[in-house]
This record gives sequence, structure tokens and C-alpha cells, in this order.
Amino acid sequence: MKDLLLIALYALVGAAGAGLLGALALRVLRGRSVAVALTVVAGVAVTAMLAGTLAVAWAMFLSAHDLTVVTTVVGMAAVVSLAVALLLGRWVVARSNELARAARSFGEGGRFAAPGGEATAELAQLSRELEATSARLAESRERERALDASRRELVAWISHDLRTPLAGLRAMAEALEDGMAQDPDRYFRQIRTEVERLNSMVGDLFELSRIHAGALTLSPSRMSVYDLVGDALAGADPLARELGVRLVGNPVDAVPVEVDGKEMTRVLGNLLINAIRRTPADGTVAVAAERRGYDSVVLSVTDGCGGIPEEDLPRVFDTGWRGNHARTPTPPAGAGLGLAIVRGIVEAHAGHAGVRNVPGGCRFEVTLPAAP
Repeated sequence: MKDLLLIALYALVGAAGAGLLGALALRVLRGRSVAVALTVVAGVAVTAMLAGTLAVAWAMFLSAHDLTVVTTVVGMAAVVSLAVALLLGRWVVARSNELARAARSFGEGGRFAAPGGEATAELAQLSRELEATSARLAESRERERALDASRRELVAWISHDLRTPLAGLRAMAEALEDGMAQDPDRYFRQIRTEVERLNSMVGDLFELSRIHAGALTLSPSRMSVYDLVGDALAGADPLARELGVRLVGNPVDAVPVEVDGKEMTRVLGNLLINAIRRTPADGTVAVAAERRGYDSVVLSVTDGCGGIPEEDLPRVFDTGWRGNHARTPTPPAGAGLGLAIVRGIVEAHAGHAGVRNVPGGCRFEVTLPAAP
């Protein structure tokens, strides 16, 4: 037993020396190819075995012939191990180069396509991650293009909507200045109306910029959707009366929610104003609120606009979208920002805004988490 322990100690000392040299070599060559690292690892393994064998042979005083035989056997094993390590290293390097070329192609704006053939588990996993990243980048590019188109459309609408009231204000101001206005009081009322319209547009732009910048600060509190709907109906009633549209607020369940009352009142107000303006006289705009499932509350506003073309439904909540004016009974007073603001506020509450066509019109639905 003592001799066996002594042999193990000699073998350990010899192998440890070879291992330390191998670790030093790997540290010096850490920036080189993986083929070099594999060759070093194979060389360390064989060298450690040879060093341990020679140490034991020296301690046991083997004959020169036996020592030569042992050294030859270990040397042949070293040659085979190094050859296999080189072949494996070259294969891994080739696969890595193919993967790098494929990654370079999608980094330049294309789509990543994983190279064919066999690969190690790590390289295969890396290919899958690159494919997933490529898909996310493609989606981001599509969203960016859609946002750019939406911004260009918004700039065009804002330019048009600002030019019209500003031209009117300028004409009325010149008429008043020249004393050509036969009814100055009417001009003053019209100027005030146009200024309020411009102020509303600027307010919408400011709100939308806060939403896009992630700077919308919410102050949620527990309240009933019954109160939210009541406040929104009270605010929209004068416009409905002016345009001859009936407002219906049934059924509305008294379901509790945790929301910012001011922002959610704005959401319902925007939906109601949009519905009233797009519903013909003697039409009906209906508001409903109900619990859906265990943890959701759905607020809906149904109008009589005649429906939205199916191809336009995905764009309804885009910034600056207005749709087909041919189906709009009254010209929109804003810049197409109301529904974009609705979506931003609802998503800030961890909710979802959607729209679908119903007989005679469309229904906007806002889904919010129910309060516990």
C-alpha cells in the first residue's frame, strides 16, 4: 500500500508540472484560434501522462529498454491526440467562420440565415439566438418604418390644420385692424374659438410627446368605472346635443379599477368625442363597462359611423390617422392624435385598446386590469 501511494505521488507531481506549463501556455495564447487551444489541451493531456509515467519509471528504476518502450507508446499516443485535436480545431474554426459570415450579412441590414451542416451544441445555440435576434431586428425595422410614415403623415396633417386657423386669424385680425369688420363681436368670438382649437392641438401634441418619451406620470387610485363613465358622459353631452347625437350609458357595472382618474377620463372623452363626430345626426353612441373574466374590465364605446374598412383597422390608433373622410359626417377638429393618445395612456395602465366593426358602426374597447 505504501508503494502504491508513493507511485501515485510521483505521478501526481509529474502531471502537475505538465499541467502548470499547459495553463501558462493557454494564458499566453488566449487570444489565438480555438484550434491552437485544443492542440495545447491535447498536448497537456499527453505530456502530463508522459511526465507522470517517466517520474514513476525513474522512481522504480526501470531498465533502459522498458523506459524506451513506455516513452514510444506515450509518444505515439501524443501524435494521435494532437492530430485529432488539430482536426477538431479546424472543423470548429470553419464552422465559426461560416457563422461569422452569416452574422455579418444580417448585421448589414439583411436577415440571418444559419449555415447548413453539423455544428457543436454551443454553435447551434448561438445560431438560434442569432436567428431570434434577426427576427426581432426585422420587426423593429418594420415598426421604425411605420413610425416614420406616421410621423410624416402627422407633420402633413399638423401643417394643414395649423395653416387653416392661422390664415383665418390673420384675415380676421386684418379686418379688425382696418375697421372693415361689420360685426366685431362675432369676429372676437370666432378668434377665441380658433385659439381654443389651436390650444387643444398643442395640448394633444404635448401629451403625445410625453407618452412617446415615457415621461407620462400616473397617479393611480381606486375608483369605480361607473364614476369614470359618468364623468366622461357629462363632458361629452354638450357636443352630442349640438350635433344631435344620443348618448346611452347602459349597462355600466360598478367594477373597481386602479387608474389615474384624470388620464382615463381623457381616454373616454377622446373616444366619445371621436364617436360623436363620426356618428350622423339622430344616431346613437353607446358606452358600456363590464368585468371580463376574473381580472379584466372592458370599457366600450360604440358609434354609428358605418364601419371602418378592414385594411384600416390595424392603423386606427396610429399617430395622425384619420381614415376615410367620405364616411365622416363632420370634419375632425383635431389632428388625428386622440386615438394615439388613447392607446398610449391605456398601455401605460398595463391595458390594451382595440377596435372592431359592428353592424352600423364600430366599437372601441379598452381593457384594463381589475382592482383586487
